Amino acid sequence: MRTPHRMDTRHPDDRSEQPHNPSGQPLGAYEQPRNPYAELGALDDGPLEATPLQGFLGEDAEQRDEQEPEWSPPDHRRGGRRRKNRFAGLPLAVKAVVGLVVLASFAALGDRWAVLYAEHKAADTLKDRLDLAAAPEVEIGGFPFLTQLADKRLESVKLTVPDVAADRVSLAKVSATAHDVRLNADGLTSVRGADVPRFDGDVMLSFEDLNRELGASQVTFTGEGRDRVRARGTLPVAGHNLKLRAEARIQRQGERGIATEIGGMRLDIGDLATYRPGKRASEGLHLTPKASADLARETQKAKALLSVPAIVQRMGVPEATVNEALADNGKLAELTGSPRFARQAERLNLIDLALSNPEVLKRLGLDPDLLGELSGLTRPVLADRLALAFELPKPEQGDVQLKDVRVEEDGIRVRLSGSGLSVGG
Repeated sequence: MRTPHRMDTRHPDDRSEQPHNPSGQPLGAYEQPRNPYAELGALDDGPLEATPLQGFLGEDAEQRDEQEPEWSPPDHRRGGRRRKNRFAGLPLAVKAVVGLVVLASFAALGDRWAVLYAEHKAADTLKDRLDLAAAPEVEIGGFPFLTQLADKRLESVKLTVPDVAADRVSLAKVSATAHDVRLNADGLTSVRGADVPRFDGDVMLSFEDLNRELGASQVTFTGEGRDRVRARGTLPVAGHNLKLRAEARIQRQGERGIATEIGGMRLDIGDLATYRPGKRASEGLHLTPKASADLARETQKAKALLSVPAIVQRMGVPEATVNEALADNGKLAELTGSPRFARQAERLNLIDLALSNPEVLKRLGLDPDLLGELSGLTRPVLADRLALAFELPKPEQGDVQLKDVRVEEDGIRVRLSGSGLSVGG
């Protein structure tokens, strides 16, 4: 183990003396005790000269300070400098394309605003000049609009007018598209009129409107085939709600009109009788098959019917046979129960017998007041109630023609075309 080093604490004047030697033997030069301060002093080479270290700490440091950028606070905005630098690094051609796209977007937006303004202006003008209840819908086609306006020629204009009055009915919608419209204008706000070389469109007559205007919520119209309309409902006559059935055939009449031929008209008086207006043998007031068959079981009704000579004569029953039936209920049941008698009773027209024999018909269950009004409900009168005809107004200039008529699920649709129309001055 090494002996711990002991520090010499003597005064420097006493250190020149011989050091203490515990062993008693003389010390050599090599064996002189080491002085650490003396060793450090030996390493001193004098003052510093101009060395590379001085350059590093002096001039080079100053140059580095001049080259380094001045400190500034960090920019914490997300991606701000990065996006700017990224756009600045794009090629000039790409920047030009982006600018053109932005410019085109603003131009398209301005063009669309101009279209909306023109459509609104045209709708208000047409409402006033055509005396419409509501402003129509106007849709200007083609792009760009401002170029067309400068050329005073529009590619297409679609016009939709709702609820147009036409005679007794209202047309649910009239739609027309004008092509190659020529404007009489000095600018966007000074359009005085337009010339329409040609147009096409259609007219819609809805069943919903027909039910409200003609049926008064008691008769409904539905499509049946390509050119037929079926009417079903009730018709009030003399305080009785009679069941109504009829059919209307739709056809074009002339160049601007629609005609309806009403057929198959029938009014049912319960299960007792059926009324068909007209003068033919199958028309008039007739007992139903059920009512004719009931005569065989209802003795009083059968006797009331056979007690009228005019009825017996029209049925062709021999007078002797009638007398036997009225005197004997067995003979009466035999007569009224035969199929021939039932057929003859069904063919019997009771309408002209109502005034002369009201009591007899009343015994059959028929109201004399009802029969009196039915006699005045002729075919033309009943057909007029169900007529679906209408005619488009004739324009002051140009020509409008109806082309095709078709019955659809929702109503009657008519295709139309025209030419040479002029709107405004």
